[in-house]
Amino acid sequence: MKTESALEKILAAGHLAVTSECGPPRGAVPEKVKEKAEKLRGYVDAINVTDNQTAMVRMSSFAACLIIRQMGLHPILQMVTRDRNRLAMQSDILGAYSHGINTMLCLSGDHPCFGDHPMAANVYDLDSIQFIQMVKNMRDEGKFQGGDEILNPPKMFIGAAANPFADPFELRVARLAKKVKAGADFIQTQCIYDLPRFEKWMQGVRDRGLHEKIHILAGVTPFKSAGMAKYMNQVHEEQSAGHECAGRDDQAHGRGSQGQAGRRRSQPLRGDHTAPQRGERRGRFPHHGDRMGREGAGDREKGRTPS
Repeated sequence: MKTESALEKILAAGHLAVTSECGPPRGAVPEKVKEKAEKLRGYVDAINVTDNQTAMVRMSSFAACLIIRQMGLHPILQMVTRDRNRLAMQSDILGAYSHGINTMLCLSGDHPCFGDHPMAANVYDLDSIQFIQMVKNMRDEGKFQGGDEILNPPKMFIGAAANPFADPFELRVARLAKKVKAGADFIQTQCIYDLPRFEKWMQGVRDRGLHEKIHILAGVTPFKSAGMAKYMNQVHEEQSAGHECAGRDDQAHGRGSQGQAGRRRSQPLRGDHTAPQRGERRGRFPHHGDRMGREGAGDREKGRTPS
């Protein structure tokens, strides 16, 4: 065991791990965080807390994680390189770890042009792969990136994102390999609607032996309605979010309101449509709840979603 992370313990034991997302509120309202987290109690092993997802200003991930940790739950601190240089990132990691937050997801972040401050300057002092390597060295070598020793190094369980669906597809596995080499301990994928493409990606992962080196957690996001499926296709076309699913929903329930489609979404999607089989290491896939509709942790590389 590299850390005291509850998520690491579950994955290391070979169990199915379940995570879900809790997006911080757009205001100083801790009650909203507590309300969302309380609904997840007993259902998930860890809670992803997004970092200004879709480049919209929200309560900081660190603050929301602290609230969740004080509730006795296990947050996953998401941190993007879009808003911070390496000094700020290392400082925030030390602060989070000092409050018992020991699991994080290293991301690049949605481009500001997609959010409510399109004029904001990007930082991107590091990319997501360099970010992973920096956190690993802080943990394993006990050193800041500048080379100085760290007093009580932060023992973070390090996560990263992967998008099995973006183009060029042939580079998807190679990019994952770079994150593994940089030091990622687990991967959370984009939500999966194109199962054949995901299976092809997983075959590439197995061919390179990456499934033996990292825990892969597959993203699952049920459509609330045919409208959501159409939106995902229009805005996140590389997701292959389901023209077919949207069409089946329309056919099954008519072309009435989106609310009607949403209430009956389980039939066309068949609930666990993408549920993996247990057995292989790659089979330990969690549910990411609403992670991807999305509020931003992924590997989209077209500027919309972090990597």
